[in-house]
Amino acid sequence: MIVVAIMGIVMTMSVPLVYKVWRKAPLRKAVADVVEVFSNARKRAIMQGTMTQVVLHPKENRLEVSGAASASRSSAEEGGAPAFSAPAAGSGLSAQLSSDVIIQELDINMSGIEFRDVETATVRFYPNGISDEMRMVLFDGRDQIGIELEITTGLVNVVSDIREWTRR
Repeated sequence: MIVVAIMGIVMTMSVPLVYKVWRKAPLRKAVADVVEVFSNARKRAIMQGTMTQVVLHPKENRLEVSGAASASRSSAEEGGAPAFSAPAAGSGLSAQLSSDVIIQELDINMSGIEFRDVETATVRFYPNGISDEMRMVLFDGRDQIGIELEITTGLVNVVSDIREWTRR
């Protein structure tokens, strides 16, 4: 009985910890998805030697690499014009953020325009490795995480404490 009681106490103590880890999962996945899409767009621009764009749809909580659509094989084989579809989810070329996560702030090239209120916003990556400057804040109701693009390298940086941005 004592062993069962001790196991019950240990399990009761671990419930809050498990809940915290589970609760942060949508925000962490959203950050990972956004970083993956931007990294793939940068890589594509450099490897293919052409400007690549990431199109953000802030109201729909999704983003995708422009021109990353794949041609439908059946229509191309039939001699017709190829039909294009959106990149497959999980391909690294598009992401649909969880409904628990919102884009709280989105600023591109320090324009002063609140891009989270527009239908689409575009971030460009160039063949020489540079990109537009971008700052985005993702919010899940409790925590905020910032994502920024370094203009001179096009690399993605995740900022856990967005108060750092006000000090720069």
